[in-house]
Amino acid sequence: VISKAKSSHEQHTTAQITSAAFEPANFMVKCDPRGPDQRYMSVCLLYRGDVVVKDMNSAVATIKTKSTVQFVSWNPTGFKQGINNQKPTIPDGADMAPPARSVLNICNNTA
Repeated sequence: VISKAKSSHEQHTTAQITSAAFEPANFMVKCDPRGPDQRYMSVCLLYRGDVVVKDMNSAVATIKTKSTVQFVSWNPTGFKQGINNQKPTIPDGADMAPPARSVLNICNNTA
């Protein structure tokens, strides 16, 4: 979420929003799956807006290389991805800036 005041000088690429989707501060539950004994079982990334497949695949490949994102041994691939080319919408009169792209991370982990 970006305020209208900051929107003129901030740019959020597909790689940046994908990386932010895996930060526990951005989760809607109090959970930190980055511990040494924690593993992801599955991840579904749903993109919306100005996202191209090449950028999405590159961002996911980068996430897979991070030591903080580890999968259970029986599901090594673990990612499903989808793109909706329609721009994200915001309510009229909202304080946030209209984003060019967004991502929703739905995941299951052992934390």
